[in-house]
Order: sequence, then structure tokens, then C-alpha cells
Amino acid sequence: MKTAKLNDELISLQRLPREEFQRIYESSLKESVTCVACEQPLKMYFGLTKSPFFYHSNKSLTSTCQEKVKKVELQMEEQSISHSPNEDLYSEQNGFRIPKARSIATVDKPITTTAWKLPKELKTVAPFTPIEKKTSSLVGIDLDTEQQIAVTTTEGPLLILAGAGSGKTRVLTTRALYMIEEKKIDPKSIMLVTFTAKAAREMQERLKKRSNGSYQALNQLVIGTFHSIFYKILQHHDKEKWNGQRLIKWDWQKENYIKQACRELAIDEKDFPFDQAIQQIGLWKNTMKSPTQVIPVDDWERKVLPLYQAYEQKKEESGQFDFDDMLLKCYELLKTNHTLLKAYQTRFHYFLIDEFQDINPVQYKLMKLLSSHTHHLCGVGDDDQTIYSFRGSEPSFILNFKTEYPAAKIIHLSANYRSDHHIVSTANDVISKNKTRHPKKMTAQSDSHAFPLSFFPYDEEEEATLIVNDIREKIEMGANPNEFAILYRTHTGGRAILERFIQSSLPFTFEKGQNSFYERRMVRTALAYLRLSVDPDNTDAFTDLIRALFLKQSILNDVKAMSILHDCSLLESLLHVTGIASFQMAKIKKIIPRIHSLKNEKPMMALAVIEKELGFNDYVKKQGNEGNAMEKGSDDLNDLKVVAKKFLTVHDFLEHTDHMLRTQKALKTDSRESGVQLMTIHRSKGLEFEHVYILGAVDGSLPHDFSLEAWRKGNGNHLEEERRLLYVAMTRAKQFLAISSPAYRRGRKAVTSRFLKPLM
Repeated sequence: MKTAKLNDELISLQRLPREEFQRIYESSLKESVTCVACEQPLKMYFGLTKSPFFYHSNKSLTSTCQEKVKKVELQMEEQSISHSPNEDLYSEQNGFRIPKARSIATVDKPITTTAWKLPKELKTVAPFTPIEKKTSSLVGIDLDTEQQIAVTTTEGPLLILAGAGSGKTRVLTTRALYMIEEKKIDPKSIMLVTFTAKAAREMQERLKKRSNGSYQALNQLVIGTFHSIFYKILQHHDKEKWNGQRLIKWDWQKENYIKQACRELAIDEKDFPFDQAIQQIGLWKNTMKSPTQVIPVDDWERKVLPLYQAYEQKKEESGQFDFDDMLLKCYELLKTNHTLLKAYQTRFHYFLIDEFQDINPVQYKLMKLLSSHTHHLCGVGDDDQTIYSFRGSEPSFILNFKTEYPAAKIIHLSANYRSDHHIVSTANDVISKNKTRHPKKMTAQSDSHAFPLSFFPYDEEEEATLIVNDIREKIEMGANPNEFAILYRTHTGGRAILERFIQSSLPFTFEKGQNSFYERRMVRTALAYLRLSVDPDNTDAFTDLIRALFLKQSILNDVKAMSILHDCSLLESLLHVTGIASFQMAKIKKIIPRIHSLKNEKPMMALAVIEKELGFNDYVKKQGNEGNAMEKGSDDLNDLKVVAKKFLTVHDFLEHTDHMLRTQKALKTDSRESGVQLMTIHRSKGLEFEHVYILGAVDGSLPHDFSLEAWRKGNGNHLEEERRLLYVAMTRAKQFLAISSPAYRRGRKAVTSRFLKPLM
């Protein structure tokens, strides 16, 4: 059924503005939508596989009522013939734009802002042509021909280009076993380096499981991350200097040094993005740029450089070190201490590096230095999965390996054992557009005849609803929640889907280290106006308001005193504080009455008033980190407007934000490890799932705005990395892949990602 009632008003999904679908759906969950025929509550189907419709939970009722509903729709269509084109088509009912009864079938085409579109299959021209991969056993492990060559090539420089799903870990572990058990190479002379402790543990477990019992030999093999291995070298050389108690483990410790430097340099620290400054300093260190070697390229780098200088100086004065120093100082030590370098070269002859595409300059130089006596250096990776340039990774090391080592052998692992043919061929089509890469094409070993889907929600809220409902359908048909992953470009891109899962009964896990969207500075400050409208004595909200009004934090004590003296709220006591500049006081006198009235506005209107009438725009421009390439304050405000659109009252809106804050705080301590996985694309690397959904595949999100801006200025490197990000996301899927392209993002019209358009 396409027609129903909401609060005694007729609604038609064929004529309803698309932006109202989400709220009609949520009203149906509250049993506010009823049947035209029997007046019993209706549910609204709102999923990926079919166009939206209304139905009774009791199927027999639906079939009984359908005939009567059709008659009602026919009557409305007949009545609409005499309808005047100029007559208002909609009436306002409880915040919804509802079509008037006579307007349901006024014109041939639906009167919608964005028409409903069924998902589109992403088809490629590449047919499934199975390439039989002959396998044979080596040290008890089955390998195809390419894998076997990679395992048995043990001498000299070797680059194994291991595409997605090609058995990279299997090859690495088998190679180590083959060297020890077949070639009888001393395990103490082998170093196997990974990028994560989890990967190192997985390697060790696989080796022990597949070995012929030579556990003692395996224990002599050095397996670990770059940091763990080279930190041990430093410790062994100078135990006191590199004592673990001197290590700066946490970002808040770095922040303390940077805050101190901010005060000394007269930089306002209240709204300074310390996390980005820490990331920038880390990037400089990993690319081996000391403070004296950095040449700032923009205002941001000019601001951070003196903080970098101060940070390094204060760290050195206190005798401390951070994780980046473990690699830098170890390289300097080995480079200058030839006796020590020779001792380690005598010990280690063979070097295996996992995820070679993610290596940064200091890591590369360390491995090159250590292996310079034998050149038995084996890198395993995929240049199409280089996605960590923000921490110094450079695809040039894997791309130029043959130039650096002319005698190097390069082996392609081209068989994808993970994903369905149509997923693999679609991903091939996407990544083939990159210019800076090793030419290659993965071939799938299975075909289910199911194509990847592109679907077209109205906005982020509808996107989240469609996905959750689709997952619920699949679980009801027997799928396991652990088989699903939802991937997004940035943490803020996962805001709506996280909220929908919190509201659902489905089990899920997410990255618990992240703060709630509602704790973000711009979001928290905008909400402060609304909170003070409801409760003018809210101290936390008032503290945030002080920042937005560009008043000193020290004024808070004066305000509290005036509140007691004049028996008024914190908000009104601002009018009694002395020492405020006349132009600021004039502004305060104007905005306080308006803040009081915000609680009577619809949330969207209230945010518009805050932004335009109450001067919040000025605060965003000055303190909203608008110069940051990745996260702007104005983006946060636009995201907040998307949430606000769902609510009719400020009270309900604030109740929702508070509920999300409490729930996400509780989830941080939740030890649950199973369920649907919600994560960024970066975090998903190396993982695989039966079903994968990719959010926000539109220009500005994937690819991100900053890469498009760089591309317009002539730098296409970031855009190529964004394409690699999409490739990584797509190749996590084994059987089912759905990519979302919302019509609106952050309240603005969006365009399907340029990476997907050729497939459509």
C-alpha cells in the first residue's frame, strides 16, 4: 500500500516529498501511521530491495484492506482532475509537509524533491573466466604457482606485489617456515617486521600451527613491529636513557608540552586543535624532518613549527622520548656507530617486511641500512592499498623498488581468493584509473552472479536507516551479525549509522576510542545556546557560550557572583558584569532575549537563528578550524543541522543528543567484541567480511574535499590516495557489496563520487 493516514491526514508515498520519508517511517514505528481502510497501525517498509510501502504486521489484514485503499486512491485521483495548479499542494501537520487529499495525484509525475531510486547494479564488462590455479604442497601448506615462487625465492632483493585477498599472510608465514625447515637457515638471522602487534601475533600463531614441531627454532625468529624491534635495540645499547618510564605514551602528555609552548608564544590554547598539531609533528618526524629542516608551506605549518621546536626542546630537557624517537634515534645510532651496525648485520641476514606499501622514510632507511650487507630484503605489499600518507607512508618506495635494487625480482600474486568475481572486477575498474601504480589486475576464483550495488538514499539519516533495515532482513534470513561491516571515510561520517544502531536491537561494535559527535567543539558550543534556552543556569553550557562570545573564561566567577547578588540566572547575570567592552555588552543585550526564545522554535530554525542572528558564524570562522584540510567547524555545524531536521521541538532534540552522549560514554567501557562492525576505511584494512556497506560515496566525502581542492591546484596525489581508499573498502567484501551515494550531504545537494560514475 502506498497510501495511509498520519493523525487523520492522508499521505501518499507517491506524492510525499522525499525528505519526509524518514520521519514518516519513524512515525510508523511509533504506531502513528494508520490504515485508510481499517484504521489499524501500519508499518512502513524502508529498505534497499524494494520501493517504500505500508503494510500490516498481520499479512491477512493487508490483503483485506488493499481493495478499499485502491478505491480511496482512485477517488482522490478523480478529485484531483479539477485541482488548480496554483493551489497550495501541502499542508503543515505536526511539522510534516503533508499533501492535501486533493493533491495526491495532481500531475502525471510525482511531486517530490528527489525521486525514489532502486539500487543500481554495478556491472563491468569483464566476464568471469576461471583461471585454474594449480596448487602443490610446500612444508605442508597448499600454494598456487605464484605463491610458491614467492616462498622459494629466498636470496636477494624481492618484491611480492600481493593484491587484495591474494594470501599475503599465508605467503609470508610459509616463506619463514620454508627458510627454517627446508633451507635450514638459522632462525636467529631472520627478522620479520609487521605494522601492528596484532599482525605480529597472528604471524606467530600461524607459524606454530603449521610448523613440524620446531617450536624452539620458531621462538628464535624475530617477529615484531618496527617500534618494538628497534626500541629493543635502543634499550640494549643504553638501558638507562631508553628506560620505559621516560616514554611519552599518551597524546595528553604531548599536549601538556604543546600547551606550555602555546602560553609562551601567546597562542590562544582554548580552541587550538592539539590533535592535529600532534599529527603534524609526527608526520615531520616520520619523514625525517627536524625543526630546522621544515619549510612551512601554509599558515597552519607556520603556526605549528615553533610548537614542534618547543616540544622537542622540552622533551630533551626532561630526558623523555616518544614513539617516533624510537625509529629516528635508532637510525641515527646505527648510522653513526659502525661497530654496532656490523654487530646487528652479523646477527641478521634476512629481512621480511609486511605491508611494504605503508612504509615511511625512516622505516625504509632503517631496513635498507640493516640489509645493506646481504640485500636479502623481501617486501610484501600492494601499492594499490597505500592509504597512510598522513603519517608519512610513501608509495614511491614500493613503486621504485626495482630502481633502488636493479637485481630485484618482482612477483605478482594476482589471484583473489576472498571476493566474488563481480566485486573484484568492479574494484579493478576503479583502481585502474590511477596513474601512479604498478599495472596489474586481480582475478577472482569464484562467481556468484551477484553484482555490487549502488544505492541512493536522500541523506545521511535515510542512509543509516536503509542499511540497518537491510542488515536486519539478512540476519532474519540466517546471516550472522559478525559477517557485516559498515565503512566510512571519517569518524564524523559514521555519526548517523552509529545512532541508528544504538536505537536498534542489533549487536554491533565500533571504535571505542572516539569521542561522541556531540562532544565536538563546534557541536557542543552550538548546543550550548539551546541548553541555555531551556535551562539558563546550565554551567557547562554557559562556559561554552563564553567562548562563543569571545569573553575571557575568568568572567565565569564574576557571573556566578552576580547571579547570587541579583537573584537571576547565569545567562541574565551577564548583563550585570562590569569590565565588558561596550560593543560586546551591546551584543549581549541583544542576544540574551533571543536565546530565551529559542526553546519555542523548531530545532532547525533555532540553529539558523544561532548561526546568523546570534553571531555564531563569526565564532566558526575564527575558531572553527576552517583552515584545516580534513575537519572544519562549519562541517560539524552542517552535520548537526541534519540531525536537527528530524525533531519538532528543541526539548526532543536535546533529549536525543543527551541520550547519545550517555550511551556512547557507556559503550566506551563495553567489552563486547562481536556484532556488526562500524569502522573507518583505514581501520578496516587487512580485514574481510561477507557483507560490506560503504557510506557517503559522493564528491566531497569519498573523494574528500581536501583532495579535490589539491587536485584543482594541480596536485593529483591525494585524489589517487582517495581512489585507493575506495579500492581498499570495496575489497573487504567477500560476497555482498553495497555503496551508498546520498542525494544530500550535510544539507547540500551531493554528486555521486567520480570514482563510481564510470561504472554507472
